Amino acid sequence: MSLYEIAFSGQLVPGADSEQVRTNLARLFQADAQRIAALFSGRRIVIKNGLDASTAEKYRLAMERAGARAEVVEMAVEVEEVELAPPPPVEPAPAARPRRLQVAPRDEYMAAFSEVDAPDFGLAPLGADLQDARPEPVAPRVDLTQFSLAPVGSDMGQAKAPPAAPPPDTSHLRLQD
Repeated sequence: MSLYEIAFSGQLVPGADSEQVRTNLARLFQADAQRIAALFSGRRIVIKNGLDASTAEKYRLAMERAGARAEVVEMAVEVEEVELAPPPPVEPAPAARPRRLQVAPRDEYMAAFSEVDAPDFGLAPLGADLQDARPEPVAPRVDLTQFSLAPVGSDMGQAKAPPAAPPPDTSHLRLQD
């Protein structure tokens, strides 16, 4: 299976406004102005790597819609065939306090993300229900004894239409030849 990386070197889609593209990318990556400025430094910066073809294309399209021209490059990966053993049983992570993920930056760009405080949640066992159980909804108790039904055809208090105005008097009008 081929793996791909998404890279950006500051090129814009023809006709795109630079400031609008920066705003769009800041919203897309949820990054501040300093990180977006690093993207437009003119150097080739790898945004994400190790992606399959469809995911890499989704990233490329998202950046193109934002106005940035990203390149998708196939990564040189040597695949070694190894017989896989069944995975060990996974125990659920303790719910007390999630561990914090420690990230070592691989380059200057990733160093900007090294201070991110992200919890390191474990993997749930296969088939586990990840949604918390919700209690069954209880119907509200409403007292309707004070209400009654009106007989068929009765007036329910609608406003009556005003009587029609009398027709205008046209007896004094004549047709001329």
